[in-house]
Amino acid sequence: MIRAYTIPALDRLRHQQVRFAPREVRLAQIEAAERLIAEIDPDKTYPYEYIAFRITTFRPETEPNAKLAGADLLHDLRLLVEDLSDSIDVLADAMGEPVLTVEQVAKQFNVSTKTISRWRESGLVSRRFVFAGGRKRVGFLRSSVDRFVRANQARVERGAKFSQLTDLQRDELVEHARRMATDGSCATEVSRCLAARTGRSVETIRTTLRQFDKDHPELAIFPDLDGPLNEQQRKKLYDEFRRGVSVDKLMKRFARTKTTVYRIINELRAAEIMELPLEFIPNDRFKRKGADAACLGPMPDADTLSKKARRPAGLPPYLASLYEMPLLTREQEQHIFRKYNYLKYKADKLRKELDVRRPQATLMDEIEALHRQAVETKNEIARANLRLVVSIAKRHVTPDQNFFELVSDGNISLLKSIEKFDFARGNKFSTYATWAIMKNFARSIPGETKHQSRFRTSSDELFALTEELRDNPTQHENAQRLREANIQRILRRLDEREQQIVISRFGLERGVEPLTLKEVGAKLGVTKERVRQIEVRALSKLRQVAKEEQVTLDI
Repeated sequence: MIRAYTIPALDRLRHQQVRFAPREVRLAQIEAAERLIAEIDPDKTYPYEYIAFRITTFRPETEPNAKLAGADLLHDLRLLVEDLSDSIDVLADAMGEPVLTVEQVAKQFNVSTKTISRWRESGLVSRRFVFAGGRKRVGFLRSSVDRFVRANQARVERGAKFSQLTDLQRDELVEHARRMATDGSCATEVSRCLAARTGRSVETIRTTLRQFDKDHPELAIFPDLDGPLNEQQRKKLYDEFRRGVSVDKLMKRFARTKTTVYRIINELRAAEIMELPLEFIPNDRFKRKGADAACLGPMPDADTLSKKARRPAGLPPYLASLYEMPLLTREQEQHIFRKYNYLKYKADKLRKELDVRRPQATLMDEIEALHRQAVETKNEIARANLRLVVSIAKRHVTPDQNFFELVSDGNISLLKSIEKFDFARGNKFSTYATWAIMKNFARSIPGETKHQSRFRTSSDELFALTEELRDNPTQHENAQRLREANIQRILRRLDEREQQIVISRFGLERGVEPLTLKEVGAKLGVTKERVRQIEVRALSKLRQVAKEEQVTLDI
């Protein structure tokens, strides 16, 4: 509570009465002040002469026409009652009616002592009494408590609701708060909004969320922001920024200044850049003057590039798509590999200038742009040589092997070959890649065949060695309930329309079959294309929520 008087005239009155008024007079003034408190309207103003007369029965000679605001007057009158009672050592047992302590009032109304402090600010009159043992403490007359309850019935009932929150209600509050925090709302905004929605006090909401964050620091909605952010909080801030959350929302979410948010983003971005794979095959040409023009110029023989190989008929879609990309000539190979390694050389050179403690955003932009170009160039090389992998795989496939698995294994060898190929030696990349892919097949295919042979068995042997395992119905029911609970929990992260679409499309409601896009659109009054767009957005949200909360639905 704020102990300072807001009205100087009442502070002077308090000082005068404490020093000079007899004990019996001060007792009478306490009673008069408490009756006056019950009559004051905080939205009105009152003349000081009237207030002083009601308390002392004398009209003041100084400031008789001063106007006092009702809210300030209520605050100062409560202090006056407490200070006057403190000056006369009133025995609690001698009051003629029960005197309650703060703890007793809190227990009676099933609220916290902090709530009692707020009630004192709102009109619950307290005095200072000497209790058994000679200790002076704040206490409340039973009549004062009853008067406050009659005048503030709704407030008292609302305060008592906090301890009556069920686990489900707390979970719902937490989910709503997390959703609002993800959208960029700060703790104050979330508490105020949820208080208005649920009819509970702001302090109730704030305390509930604080307790949740304290009990679950790894899932904290509003982490402890009093000190420096820990590594987990910094990473969370950066991940939200990468997902498109604005800096302004991050400032509110983490209670940090714009400068601090940008500093954290740049530091973690710099750390990522330091981990980028920028190993390159060195070449003397990279350090010569005009290297940019020589290494990053246009691809030679553009007309040759535009010609596509003839596609055989009857190929599966994947193999047919490979013929869309024409093969590279020797000169084109030299150019594209020179470009690929030069881009990584430039990025690595700039990275050595990067100060991770004070990273420059423009320098990081340039490094990341060069790395993206290098990745695009590598993909271009790979697409031009995918047919090579297929042709080698066709020569090594056996009846016991899956052809496309062999192609996938060969593609990995192809990507590794791109990293290690030295274009300056004058060899064709297809020669080097063929050797690397065949070497990988020679190593992996016999091992796979041996593995399959080792575990091959006849049907009779299989049945003889297999135990009869009966399903446990209870285990399946528990697993199903857990799946449904997880689904319901993550569905609450969607808005109402998204929930309705996902439930309708996938038949998540008992006894209801899944609906088509057209049927859901007719039900909601929108087109089926709009339903498809909302469904894609909702599924993306659910995947992100499941990843964040480590929800596993396959039990």
